[in-house]
Amino acid sequence: MKIRIKNLDPHVEFLITRVEGCADRFFDNPASPQNADDSSITWIKKNKDINDKVRSTKSSFIVINDNSSLQADDHSSKSIIFSQNPKLTFARICKKFFSEEPKPQIHDSTVISKKASIGEGSSIGPNCIIGNSTIGLNCRIMGNVTISDNVTLGDNVTVDFGAVLGSQGYGFFRNENNEIEGFPQLGGITIGNDVYIGANTTIDRGSLDDTIIGNGSKIDNLVHIAHNAVIGNNVTIIANAMIAGSAQIKDDSWIAPSASILNQISVGERTKIGIGAVVLKNVPNDHNLMGNPALPLKEFLKSQKLRSSKDV
Repeated sequence: MKIRIKNLDPHVEFLITRVEGCADRFFDNPASPQNADDSSITWIKKNKDINDKVRSTKSSFIVINDNSSLQADDHSSKSIIFSQNPKLTFARICKKFFSEEPKPQIHDSTVISKKASIGEGSSIGPNCIIGNSTIGLNCRIMGNVTISDNVTLGDNVTVDFGAVLGSQGYGFFRNENNEIEGFPQLGGITIGNDVYIGANTTIDRGSLDDTIIGNGSKIDNLVHIAHNAVIGNNVTIIANAMIAGSAQIKDDSWIAPSASILNQISVGERTKIGIGAVVLKNVPNDHNLMGNPALPLKEFLKSQKLRSSKDV
């Protein structure tokens, strides 16, 4: 597909502030700066060495930050697209012009309960199992996904390959004979709109109340979310993270790879939990934590500095 530069919508969808160079030209493919050709559109992430980066790429269509300072001779033959957010602008161009949405279909190999409800426009890939659950509008369920009973998906939810939603929570305890006995897992899962759930991620159903995933949250591959966890809106949880039973992750928080949140812990809004951190205490809003056990970032850096000085 050939796209004319001047047809990109400034200020609104693509966050473009201005275009320098010829606007009456066509690009036909997206590419990284190092692999671009003359008809590629690309984006440059950082302003550092921006002139060298613009000069070195073969792309004639480059999205950069609108506060970048370019030397005129570096881009006289190129179309430079200035944006408030180059990454977002480039992503939206790719999605609008170069991403094809699959036609809604349910693969013949998938097994679906007669009591399941599948919303209009939703697709389900091969070898899936769908129990007595509700799937909203325009959802994408990839291959080998299991969705058990009493799971509710909102609209525009993507569940990637091999994920399991509604597995039994680890509700085991010692009885009067010191034997391991299980607490019945009678709850379900409620997932909001515009949620992404990555490949091979598992989300346990609740023991009594539902496990909840809020609107707009994005969960990476190989994440485990235990029974009765409550994940807020627009939360990011990245690969290999573990959210234990009844933990709460509040709105707009970010959980890094391999982080662990202890059961019944509350993580406040807009909080960042660093890579590999182990959170053993409640965390207030707007905090950054690192380490095992997790500490506020300033304390963690101080402890690392002290440890380094002792090692010397």
